[in-house]
Amino acid sequence: MSTADGPGGRRFLRSSGLHASIEQDGLVDGAYVLSIGGAEQSHVNLARPEDVFYEYLRRIATVVDLVPPAGAPVSALHLGAGALTLARYIQATRPGSLQYAVELERELLDFVLQKLPMPEGTRLETRIGDARGELAALPPELLFDVVILDIFSGPEAPEHIACREFYEEAAARLGPDGLLVINVGDEAALTLVRSQVAAMREAIGSGALADLVAFAETGMFAGRYPGNIILVGSKQPWQDSWTQSLLASGPHPATVLRGVELDPLSD
Repeated sequence: MSTADGPGGRRFLRSSGLHASIEQDGLVDGAYVLSIGGAEQSHVNLARPEDVFYEYLRRIATVVDLVPPAGAPVSALHLGAGALTLARYIQATRPGSLQYAVELERELLDFVLQKLPMPEGTRLETRIGDARGELAALPPELLFDVVILDIFSGPEAPEHIACREFYEEAAARLGPDGLLVINVGDEAALTLVRSQVAAMREAIGSGALADLVAFAETGMFAGRYPGNIILVGSKQPWQDSWTQSLLASGPHPATVLRGVELDPLSD
């Protein structure tokens, strides 16, 4: 590691004015927690990167597992890098994958890569900047099996990203069987979830995507408490076998909504 006493430490993030810290997980050997502004943001298990601790990240990982064939390398774009937990998961479960990660906070990405290095052999290109701007700046011929957006963390979201036009641009970066995965962290009223379901349905209406599902812990859809709902847009019609795979993989209890089942979540 980069320091004699392990990966821990603190780093000031100029863009947000907050401090990031990395501390050892006292319960899991070889694991570390990234916090920003005192709030836990990511969990990384360096010893077993295929073990994803946070529930919503575990759900995204099970979506990535849908990309065929199982265990084969994929191309993945991460918009919002955090501690690169999912990039580590993909490298561990699909060695040889080509991955790109976009992060707004240069100090955060430098801090994470210094203190929690990526596994040897990882093919990862990092970019610093706004997610939508960096998406447009990628080589036009570059397409991905999966694009993961993990930026939203409440009802206040960047308007230039939380919109139909952005989802159309992201969908244009998907291969013919690609998946667009959006983590929406929201308050109990699910205001942001509702607006994003509506925006992604508009992207389906324009032909950018073929289908949409919402995947979460079953109780989240009742709108009684804050949490995370995963929205998945697909370039091909959604397969019933994918739903069964997500439900079987968990975490449990889980629900997948599609089609008219999403109507209560629309604006």
